[in-house]
Amino acid sequence: MDVNVHAAKTQLSRLLERVEHGEEVVITRHGKPVAKLVPITKRRTPRKLGALRGKIRIAKDFDAPLPDDILDAFEGKA
Repeated sequence: MDVNVHAAKTQLSRLLERVEHGEEVVITRHGKPVAKLVPITKRRTPRKLGALRGKIRIAKDFDAPLPDDILDAFEGKA
């Protein structure tokens, strides 16, 4: 559903009700889209701390300085 800015300001409560029911609302200015109201998706289950313990390995030198040629490439000097 597309709504202009004026209508969005005057009908915000109604638009939010529609969004709560799963509809997406695009707000336009002079016919061009500028924002989108979408429902927030809820997490199905809460994340559990430590769930990846033992499944991920971080190298001892993971924070060591990069070689100069790779660093130059990241910095756009290559």
